[in-house]
Amino acid sequence: MTLPPEPRRISPFLVLFFGILAVSTASIFIRYAQQEAASLVIAAYRLALATLILLPIALRRSRRELSALNRQQVILIILSGVFLALHFAAWITSLEYTTVASSVVLVTTTPLWVGLLSPVILRERLPAAVALGLAIALLGGAIVGLSEACQVTAQGLACPPGTAFFQGSAFMGNALALVGAWCAAAYLLVGRRLRPTMSLIAYITAVYGVAAAALVIMAALSGQRLAGFAPSTYLMFLALAVFPQLLGHSSFNYGLRYLSAAFVAVALLGEPIGSTLLALVILKETPAILEIAGGVVILIGIYVAARP
Repeated sequence: MTLPPEPRRISPFLVLFFGILAVSTASIFIRYAQQEAASLVIAAYRLALATLILLPIALRRSRRELSALNRQQVILIILSGVFLALHFAAWITSLEYTTVASSVVLVTTTPLWVGLLSPVILRERLPAAVALGLAIALLGGAIVGLSEACQVTAQGLACPPGTAFFQGSAFMGNALALVGAWCAAAYLLVGRRLRPTMSLIAYITAVYGVAAAALVIMAALSGQRLAGFAPSTYLMFLALAVFPQLLGHSSFNYGLRYLSAAFVAVALLGEPIGSTLLALVILKETPAILEIAGGVVILIGIYVAARP
């Protein structure tokens, strides 16, 4: 069943723009929260608090819709939530085994998998402009990811040998980052299939709730501390739930109703640009030349994909 068309009072492109800004705050809040809490616990609180905030609204506005969900919708909701939880779990855990550079390069391949699978799973034709923008944006994402591992010197670009990608524990971390990209792609593809059949509030409440439950279970099974943090850490948990999750991720889910999954995935690559700018202003971290160059390439890719 497909919902009747909704009047688009706000352009989905504008919503995506502000969503990218909101998601970009995640790295700042996580940086402060990691001073006391484990990354998996941070992700669990992020989704759990977002669900608790949404629940009263969903019960008031979407109680009838949620109670009328059919079997197929319930299965897709569970799949979407589990894929979202696995994305966070795999990607965050990858940082314990490999470099940030390798992890970022691999996890930002998400649009590639969405672009390859959309025509098969969703029967969405990949326009030439979106395909070209995807390729350009992926190149920019790779440049941003490699900026931590490579340096621009007088002799040129100096990078570690490629064999380091397959050595020791790094291989496990790189594999987990790739799994994180696959799960993020699956999350977007399932969301694109499900969103036209559900309102935004009902969809994100159900999916975030499933993801929160899965992450809490994973954090508990891993033996990590789930409580007893300082008030400032709980404040960071709340900020993560409100800004990057409710305002950021929800804007992408809003866009999935009106835009192709491939284009939404390309727009996600704008996050490193926003994170870099915020780190410059708040943390006084000056971006490297490669980060600036990669950010410019990503913006060009998003512009090319959005022109049609």
